[in-house]
Amino acid sequence: MESLEAKLGYTFRDRALLENALTHSSFANENRDTLGSNERLEFLGDSILGMVTADYLYKKHPDLPEGDLTRTRAALVCEESLVEVADRLDLGSYLRLGRGEATGGGRTRPSIRADAVEAVLAAVYLDGGLDEARKIIQKFILDKESEKSAHRDFKTALQELVQRESGQVLGYRLTGESGPDHAKVFTMAVELNGEEIGSGSGHSKKEAEQMAAKAAIERLNRE
Repeated sequence: MESLEAKLGYTFRDRALLENALTHSSFANENRDTLGSNERLEFLGDSILGMVTADYLYKKHPDLPEGDLTRTRAALVCEESLVEVADRLDLGSYLRLGRGEATGGGRTRPSIRADAVEAVLAAVYLDGGLDEARKIIQKFILDKESEKSAHRDFKTALQELVQRESGQVLGYRLTGESGPDHAKVFTMAVELNGEEIGSGSGHSKKEAEQMAAKAAIERLNRE
């Protein structure tokens, strides 16, 4: 636990909170004498993360319209972003998982790692207050804002591009998936008026759609 605290830059007064944040429901179900799973902490952490991020963006970008604020916040707090934080912390190695979840690849499952990040944020908040939680969110998430903003919302950009002409219809279609359950790779195609104009892959359908839209934009700009 000391090594994780060092990575976070925060030392817990009540380390049981951190232990709880790292306890998956599969472990809690197998060990009834534990503090329980991290699901309640995840619920709280999700709200703290959303509020701190919204407050940061509202104050930093006084001229940014609501739609842009919403998209930027979504990019900062999405599962992909939280998994990046989990990777920086090597959070998977600290998780307490049930036997089945551990042998089934739970330590690398994106949803489990993202949920654990939110739970850890809540644990810091309960142990040290909002300012301490804000410091960690700033260090691991908000300082990446310019990088996230540079990663455009390609689906929206594609929609705006094709709407320059009336009557255009865009659609996305799953064309394939591969890999084990904990590391699925999805392939999506984007179609314009029934014709495929781009294809992309990712570890979620949303990510694959974004990559397909990016490919479509590149193609349309060449034509």
